[in-house]
Amino acid sequence: MKIAFYGSSLLSAYWNGAATYYRGMLRELAARGWEVTFYEPDAFDRQQHRDIDPPEWAKVVVWENDPAACRAVVARAAEADVVVKASGVGVFDNELLAVFDHARPDALTAYWDVDAPATLAELRAEPDHPLRRDLPNIDMVLTYGGGPPVIEAYEALGARMCRPIYNALDPTTHHPVAPDPRFTADLSLLANRLPDREARIERFFIEPAAVLSGRHFLLGGNGWHDKALPVNVRTLGHVGTADHNAFNCSSLAVLNVSRDSMAENGFSPATRVFEAAGAGACLITDHWEGIDQFLKPDEEVLVARDGQEVAEHLAALTPGRARAIGDAARRRVLADHTYAQRADEADALFRSMLAARRERSAA
Repeated sequence: MKIAFYGSSLLSAYWNGAATYYRGMLRELAARGWEVTFYEPDAFDRQQHRDIDPPEWAKVVVWENDPAACRAVVARAAEADVVVKASGVGVFDNELLAVFDHARPDALTAYWDVDAPATLAELRAEPDHPLRRDLPNIDMVLTYGGGPPVIEAYEALGARMCRPIYNALDPTTHHPVAPDPRFTADLSLLANRLPDREARIERFFIEPAAVLSGRHFLLGGNGWHDKALPVNVRTLGHVGTADHNAFNCSSLAVLNVSRDSMAENGFSPATRVFEAAGAGACLITDHWEGIDQFLKPDEEVLVARDGQEVAEHLAALTPGRARAIGDAARRRVLADHTYAQRADEADALFRSMLAARRERSAA
């Protein structure tokens, strides 16, 4: 059976945090017999910054960033058994909703939201938003985070079903490696500079760096080149996915800082959480509701409610305790939070709903 997936990019993680999620989920779905076609636009210089070649487990169609090409790929939704439009493609997002109109009557339709709190805020602010109009006609909304608050909000807006399929670990791509001197630090953070996260990064990363002036801090990600930073913070710019394991394995601890909407909503573990845990890193994360559903505080992760607590965790952290926390986190995510497990959920959901629909059609 065929899946048509319309998303930001499978081939490039450049300004595209969802890439790891797409790769982990879709590779595992392909392993379960699905024929995946991923439609991505040639936009935001992502094709010039590919970090993987087209994979054998999916066909990737790169379409020109213009209306005619958009209409052409939208029409190809009729070829699939499951038609998925992801949030945050970045270009022609409203026009791409037409894939649901082109889906066959016996196909399933899904809106897969990789930034549900932000999407929901947009829908509340725009009563005439095209997605809000289409929600009652889409078979399901899938999200990569959000928990009960997101489920309730989507159902209140008319969604037939909302199901979280959380971020997870792909142990074949994220795992322990030898430390790399390029990434040596006491605390490292990998995060692009975004308006809805910058203030939290100032609070949870930059302020602790200023307090702990004798410690070394490392900041990876796009956009920080002109940011005023303490002298003990070193910036790297974009860190390709091929270096993520070394980045996570080369510092005493790795920090996760959620975007504003994710932190406010809760139940939204970022991809970086599982990447770091899969590499056996000692993770310090900002506090958000639901963290204990994924990792046990003080044993598998250190949780901080503000920058002072980040500084306190780091000041008290020994290499031995950091290793113990990282090892425990890796055991936990391998046991409970892999993309194989997440794909089992999606696969079972797709197959059961397709079977029920076809039974009704045959009756």
